[in-house]
Amino acid sequence: MVKMTLRIDGMACGMCEAHINDAIRRAVPVKKVSSSHSKGTTEIIAQTAPDEAAVRRAVEAGGYRVLSVQTEPYEKKGFSLFQK
Repeated sequence: MVKMTLRIDGMACGMCEAHINDAIRRAVPVKKVSSSHSKGTTEIIAQTAPDEAAVRRAVEAGGYRVLSVQTEPYEKKGFSLFQK
């Protein structure tokens, strides 16, 4: 799995977050997508790396601007009562 983190300019409220999340879900297959207007970021968790150009088009079609994109491997953190 991979995590793609986008820095986005133009988000001002929770509705902006919802618009971006919905646009990304329509554009590429994702496991999870979440945005934060206060941080100016969107995180996408997907099985395989999403098409960066498609993600950019989806976000920018809503009037927002993608400032940067970072993709890295993602490992789901398991829950444990015992510390390692």
